[in-house]
Amino acid sequence: MTASPVTLDPLTLAVIEACLRQVCNEMDIAFSRAAFSPVIAEADDRADGIYAVDDGRLISQGELGLPVFVGTMQQSTRDLIRLIAEGRAGKPEPGDIYIVNDPYLGGTHLMDVRFVLPFYFCGEHICWLQNTGHWPDVGGMVPGGFSAHATEVEQEGLRLPPVKLFKRGVIDEEILAIIKSNIRVADQRIGDIKAQAAALHVGERRLTDLIRRYSLPTIRAAWAELETRAARLMRAHISAIPDGTYCSETFVDSDGVVDQPLRIALAVTKAGSALHFDFTGSSPPCRGPMNSVSATTFSSVYLAVRHIFPDTPLNAGAFQPLTISGIDGTFLDAKYPKPVSGCAAEVSQRIAEAVFLALARAIPLQVTAAPAGTSGNFCLGGIDPTSGLGYVMYQITGGGYGGNADHDGLSNGCSTIGISKTAPVEVMEQKFPILFRHFSLHEGSGGAGAQRGGFGVHYEIELLRGEARASFVMDHGRFGPPGIQGGGAGAVNVVRIHRDGKTFIPRHLSKDQDIVICAGDRVEVMTPGGGGYGDPSERDYRLVDRDVARGYYTAAQARALWPHWQPERGG
Repeated sequence: MTASPVTLDPLTLAVIEACLRQVCNEMDIAFSRAAFSPVIAEADDRADGIYAVDDGRLISQGELGLPVFVGTMQQSTRDLIRLIAEGRAGKPEPGDIYIVNDPYLGGTHLMDVRFVLPFYFCGEHICWLQNTGHWPDVGGMVPGGFSAHATEVEQEGLRLPPVKLFKRGVIDEEILAIIKSNIRVADQRIGDIKAQAAALHVGERRLTDLIRRYSLPTIRAAWAELETRAARLMRAHISAIPDGTYCSETFVDSDGVVDQPLRIALAVTKAGSALHFDFTGSSPPCRGPMNSVSATTFSSVYLAVRHIFPDTPLNAGAFQPLTISGIDGTFLDAKYPKPVSGCAAEVSQRIAEAVFLALARAIPLQVTAAPAGTSGNFCLGGIDPTSGLGYVMYQITGGGYGGNADHDGLSNGCSTIGISKTAPVEVMEQKFPILFRHFSLHEGSGGAGAQRGGFGVHYEIELLRGEARASFVMDHGRFGPPGIQGGGAGAVNVVRIHRDGKTFIPRHLSKDQDIVICAGDRVEVMTPGGGGYGDPSERDYRLVDRDVARGYYTAAQARALWPHWQPERGG
């Protein structure tokens, strides 16, 4: 006898969908609360999800995880399944947790370390639970792993294929010893490792409870139905876009080694209820670390489309109407041994920007102008002479969002790729020998438009004691985030080093590494503002009055950006 099909009423389906999302949210919260590193504990640079047992497709991810990890963890699970089938990774058993950070196996850059747990129910392998956390250091040329001048992946840190860090619930001390021997401040990573594993166990317990409440057949039927509905909703959104091909191009400032821009060429073709993204004509693989692996390129397209249609559920069905081609032979499909430290943090955002600019031609009322488009990656590593302990500080910062048809862009918004936020100044000053001398909006950075762009961030950090090495991998230092519908570009990213009474700007503008700074030296960063939306002459002069009165722009800046504005007009 065959089991009768499960019939799901709409209410039960909605409850199960919310419960799956809650399982992922609880994993995210547990990960952040238990983590040692501020980049996870405070900045939330992590994500958790549930993946299908047979092909790794995404079943659910919560609202609290980084969107860029949606597609990468799906591909990472698929690669793990393939390697197990080929005998190149150990077969799963209850209590196992695999660790992997290989960027060419569904990854991003080496600092994003993935843990994968096979989930069992009543002895049957049902699905996979996976999370990704940004480790502050994985070895390599410079503290923090963001090597702006790397020319091969080995220079960026320790690369791990899928191996079992936990075997039947017990950590493998030999593998752990290898990891600790190859990274800085290794003793501090133990807290992050335990937090990452604990988050998966929280998901394991919550998912077990959910299956017991509704039965395994019901949960499986819900997974299939939710995927079908997500695909249907995404196709409905796409169907409303006029048929045609819409082109755009964006540029990465440089690769950190060769001081020339990298081009992303994109042609988006909409036909019926499907979108095809063709990157033919993009720059070839580059020498420096601004290459993107294919998993990150795909995920960047997925997250950009979801930015435009945010009501689409986070599961594999939402990706079904989206196809991608033209990345072969470009820097958007990095192969070993190409360096990739700027992959997820920077190149991904320029890919999303290309999607926004292309679809703005088709549906301008639904798309914003370009956001800041950089994570502002700044790493500082050294030894604190007071404690005698080593440290690696990783700082990320927000920037301006682009204006849109309805309102001005958000200021100091998180990066395009996620929900990560800047760790509190007080926490950073407590954990590291630094002092924030300045932290404010990057005034004047929002691009002009009928709706202006939001403002970036302006901060300055002083090293209080000892000696440290600073590294940067940022972008939009050469080209500001572009506006749309006649709007102007946002201000560019600026990095300044104040050392020995002198100031210098890196040759690659916002990419450099291994800069030695001493007590009293300062690092100053100004992140980009968002692009403007619409003809600047159509902006209500009273809104310009307001922005000048609040100090967002000087009168001179306002006159240059909005020539129709007259401060003596009043009102």
